Amino acid sequence: MESFGTITGNRVLIAAVVAWFIAQAIKFFTCLIKDKEIRIDRIMGSGGMPSAHTASVMAATFSVGAISGYSSPEFGGLMIVAFIVMYDAAGVRRAAGKQAKAINTIVEELGSYKIIMDGQLKELLGHTYMEVFVGAALGIVIAIILN
Repeated sequence: MESFGTITGNRVLIAAVVAWFIAQAIKFFTCLIKDKEIRIDRIMGSGGMPSAHTASVMAATFSVGAISGYSSPEFGGLMIVAFIVMYDAAGVRRAAGKQAKAINTIVEELGSYKIIMDGQLKELLGHTYMEVFVGAALGIVIAIILN
């Protein structure tokens, strides 16, 4: 059985975690500066600039490329996973967020008819293409720096 020290020395894992942490920190501090309020939900929340999912998966992917080679099957396979994550972030999850916003508006308008709903639906789910692009760039830069 591998020791915890061996796991924490995994450069691919470290790059992904660092990328996620930095992306979430950027969201938190951007919100703090822009809205002048502390929003703890931005530390763990989805959506916003930059995409932490994209930053993490690209940091892991490019770390594997740096270690195993950019022509390796591992890098190629992870690139496919990264493209799926980015498509999901900018496509499927963004559409779900737009639908949640529309449903929240409908429920608010029809509120006098006593529609029962367990709180509002979360609207900030996905990302714009720019948020995904910046997340990808952040992940690649972190992988290059750490490897």
